[in-house]
Amino acid sequence: MSKERDVIIETVSRLMIPFIQLFALYVIIHGAGGPGGGFQGGVIFGSSFVLFIIAFGITAARKKVSERVNTALSALGVSIYAVVGLLCIISSLGVAQYLNYGYLPLPFHFEERRALGMDFVEIGIGITVMAIVTSIFFDLAWKEEDEGDSE
Repeated sequence: MSKERDVIIETVSRLMIPFIQLFALYVIIHGAGGPGGGFQGGVIFGSSFVLFIIAFGITAARKKVSERVNTALSALGVSIYAVVGLLCIISSLGVAQYLNYGYLPLPFHFEERRALGMDFVEIGIGITVMAIVTSIFFDLAWKEEDEGDSE
């Protein structure tokens, strides 16, 4: 990777990244009722971090999102998914309705609980996919940077 700073790329990236992330959140939240969802939104959100890495370099990106934060985010996403499923199992009273979100113990009607459950699961999937995409790119970029230093 080139060590030169490119003001145009940095400026455009600063303007684009918030809109890319906002679009990713839209895709995640509206995925239960239409095209999109947690995986697609997570990939878009992760791609905004990839754009940040390309524009500002891996060192600046590591200052923003450390490996510890990335690992915590991926664990958080999986935990959200698992907790929603376990709550469904526990509150279905032995019927073992793992992802029947209508059984979530929330003070809403069955249909509203189901919609909220889908949204929670989509958010969990989106967080996990975003963290994994970012982690994969960090690993590949570090490897490329290490190989560039040895030459």
